Amino acid sequence: MTKLKVIVGKWSTLDECTRQRIKATQEDEGIEDAHPILNFESYAELSRLFSPKNLRLLEAIATDSPQSIHEATELVNRDYKQVHRNLTELEDIGIIEFECGEPGLPKKPVLPYDGLEIHLPFDNSNNNVGAEAP
Repeated sequence: MTKLKVIVGKWSTLDECTRQRIKATQEDEGIEDAHPILNFESYAELSRLFSPKNLRLLEAIATDSPQSIHEATELVNRDYKQVHRNLTELEDIGIIEFECGEPGLPKKPVLPYDGLEIHLPFDNSNNNVGAEAP
């Protein structure tokens, strides 16, 4: 398994970083940091998706391996609809995956990473990262 690197910054900054990584890969240069990257443009967006409730949900998935959304709901003692919505959002941005067994069986939430590495830049190169998410 690997860690998911989470960055707060402008898309243009991430785009340049991605271009450099692609070029290094094409030229067979070793990439020191080959973690998958998830970029948020604002602290508000990061805060909403990594709320304490969602972090507790991710922790429960990682440590207890629930076999279904319903079982995950019980682990965190929350409403099924809320947990389902949160898991769907986390799946949409690539933080979790759902394993589907045979037809008719429940979807199993899976965390494909062994941790998150969150980078919060506090310099002027990331103008507007403190702005509200669109």
